[in-house]
Amino acid sequence: MEPVSASTPRPVRRALLAQSWSELSFLHWQVDPELVAPLLPAGTRPDLFEGRAHAGLVPFRMRGVGPAPGLGVPYLGSFAETNVRLYSVDEAGRRGVVFRSLDAARLLPVLVARLALRLPYVWASMRVRRAGGVVRYTSRRLPFGPRSEIAVRPGERIAEPTPLEHFLTARWGMHVPWYGGTRYLPNEHPPWPLHRAELLECADELLAAAGLPVGDADPVSVLWSPGVPVRFGSTRPRAARGPRPW
Repeated sequence: MEPVSASTPRPVRRALLAQSWSELSFLHWQVDPELVAPLLPAGTRPDLFEGRAHAGLVPFRMRGVGPAPGLGVPYLGSFAETNVRLYSVDEAGRRGVVFRSLDAARLLPVLVARLALRLPYVWASMRVRRAGGVVRYTSRRLPFGPRSEIAVRPGERIAEPTPLEHFLTARWGMHVPWYGGTRYLPNEHPPWPLHRAELLECADELLAAAGLPVGDADPVSVLWSPGVPVRFGSTRPRAARGPRPW
């Protein structure tokens, strides 16, 4: 079966969670598909663009996490986060994101997400600051873990994303290891308002800690977005299967 187009969101009929993502930076590097394949859940394979896999480093502010829009949990539902992500496609042709790590600045949401959603959240000290047209993200995994410091200068609004920019950002779900199987959690949100961005600083240890060393290579894509509101749904988990050639 051909993969579902990344440009086609599937409506979420029953939302598990609502939230907003704001002040996001999308940094992406090309990585070897053979490195990515063993890091993905059973029943999925690397989703490739022109034969290459990509690893993403995405810092942002999470706001208003709750059961429905406007019902965000006070204080605990808003925090800074940085995720390390890969791109996957499953046997049903659904394209998604696989999170290798999600560093977040609130301990209780970290514990809940790890236990309830099986997501690799970790507690971190993280800040997002904006001054003089520069957005700076600083993170240190607690108590003495990897660090990340990123600074970008957002530029002009993108009227029409390139095929690669669309591939890296138009994602409508995630694949999550789920008690011997793999679960696909769909999401829906408006189209990303994307901006070009200049990378001023990137001193990161999170990619290497997630098994994705990029060395001194420059990212192939740097984007910024003011953000979107998001709703997450759920599907039934699929049983794990043996590795498939990709």
